[in-house]
Amino acid sequence: MHTAVLRSLGRLTLSALLLAPAQTALSRRAPQDGGDFSQNPQARPLPTDAIMVKGAWASASDSVTPLPEGGSVADNVYTNKYFALTYVLPPSWTQKYYGPPPSDSGYYVLVQIRPGDANKVTGGTILIVAQDLFFTLVPAANTLEFINHAEEKLQADYKVERALTPVVIANHSFVRFDYFSPVAELHWYLLATQIRCHMVQFVFTSRDTKLLESLIQDMNQMKLPAEASPILGIGGGDVPICIKDYVRSENIIERVDPVFTERKFNPIPVRIIIDKDGKVKHIHFLSAFPDQAKSITDALLQWRFKPYVREGYPTEFETGIIFGYAPKAAEEPSPSAVSE
Repeated sequence: MHTAVLRSLGRLTLSALLLAPAQTALSRRAPQDGGDFSQNPQARPLPTDAIMVKGAWASASDSVTPLPEGGSVADNVYTNKYFALTYVLPPSWTQKYYGPPPSDSGYYVLVQIRPGDANKVTGGTILIVAQDLFFTLVPAANTLEFINHAEEKLQADYKVERALTPVVIANHSFVRFDYFSPVAELHWYLLATQIRCHMVQFVFTSRDTKLLESLIQDMNQMKLPAEASPILGIGGGDVPICIKDYVRSENIIERVDPVFTERKFNPIPVRIIIDKDGKVKHIHFLSAFPDQAKSITDALLQWRFKPYVREGYPTEFETGIIFGYAPKAAEEPSPSAVSE
């Protein structure tokens, strides 16, 4: 887990370092038809506050249903409708970059927060990340098991400062795990809970431990859904309940296989919301090429499932399925996949 966080931070830093020389080179040969350095005044510029990656991307079958990656910062508050999460940024801290797209194992960088330019003396970062527990390669059924696994697998270069500990933040249950790099002299304080079968994690990084503790205290201002808990957090109520591995032959009444125009050997993790009648209501692609997303959407909208019955009543729910080639976990077999 800490490796994934470090990798995300590395991508953001590397992109910033590479940006300046790239601009210098491109300015010498400004294109005529478009782009950031176009001489065409009508050209649409590329966004300056996002990291652009060509290829598979997250998408959805509609623009109304909230998505995990759909959170945003406005008026110094990070809000995520999917997770029903509201987090007040520390004073003078800002969002610098949007995170990369979700990984094909369901890892999200929801937001990166750092001190503003006027507060450079204070060094540190806040990452709010999520891990979809439907698609994780870690052998963990819930957030508590996930963090426990991370502690057990901590590399020798890092030292545990605080073993996994249950804590209460904003009147909700979290687990906390702190570790330290003697070489970098950096501390990582991790706090995690579970919402809608996702581990939602706050990662605080700094050399200043007093700063980190104050940032954790500030978390008490945030708002979370009632379900947030390291071992529960499976939805229900105003949102669909999440059911892992529901896409099995005994639960499928009608099925139409997607038709692909070309073969790509990438895993395509998909979250779907199924209504009370067993019809697919919403499709969320964590990572898919546009042609793959279209083919799978056309097929899934024709699928019919046995309604999920809870407490005697049909219930709307969300579940996951992987098309293509599922990524292989090092410690356990891959989830069952629907092959291209």
